[in-house]
Amino acid sequence: MVELQGLEKLVSLKGKMAMITGAAAGIGRAIARRFAQAGADLYLVDIDGPNLDEFRAELASEEADIQLAVIDLSSKAQIDALWEGMDRLPDVLVNNAGVYPFRSFLDMDERFYRDVIETNLYSVSWMCQHMIRMRGKAGGVIVNIGSIEALVAFKDDLAHYAVSKAGVIALTRALAKEHARHGFRVNALLPGGIVTKGTKNAAREILKFKFDLLRTGLAFRQRLPAGRAGQPDEVARMALVLASDLASYVHGAAIPVDGGFLSA
Repeated sequence: MVELQGLEKLVSLKGKMAMITGAAAGIGRAIARRFAQAGADLYLVDIDGPNLDEFRAELASEEADIQLAVIDLSSKAQIDALWEGMDRLPDVLVNNAGVYPFRSFLDMDERFYRDVIETNLYSVSWMCQHMIRMRGKAGGVIVNIGSIEALVAFKDDLAHYAVSKAGVIALTRALAKEHARHGFRVNALLPGGIVTKGTKNAAREILKFKFDLLRTGLAFRQRLPAGRAGQPDEVARMALVLASDLASYVHGAAIPVDGGFLSA
């Protein structure tokens, strides 16, 4: 009979380094906090230096080695420099950073479209490429953050965002197929209806009499089986599952964390 590992050991990230992009706020920040509690050392990446510094101070009570990198993930050159300057490779990579500016499809120009795709999709590709190439036979874990918008276009004026996140799902599945044999586990989470700083900003737009956003919010709430919005920590808990040995046989999955929205 195979001896079962204890739950504490299965969920532990002790001795591992986790790199998390978009870690200064929202879902990325929540993931970093949970990973630190699980014993991981952290490499936190974001364009927002002041909030990264503030967050590192907040994590001072955790027994974690915390490194920061302030870069623009839409720049491949900056991503390359980040990986070339590392003295310790991450065991776990969480590609969370993303942007979701609202704009009508008919009003998009090339620069706007490129900015969204480069940040939301290209950066994930380059980060995964470095992770897989540099870790080689050592393997590792990659968790990519997609969105339910990739599967169901619910909000207006987010076609560009939906395209970028659909690409993240396709990339996740392709990398899982190609690199599982090399010791890599690659999966994706698809959040939906999560309360973050960005969604709060959208709510503030409602107060400026943008009633189309109000209608969208009401329609979303009516369709949501859970009957409430989600919290960043609820996504973070699932990220911890995928990063840990709890998910040792999970490859190429795209797991919704959406209060049942996609099932309704």
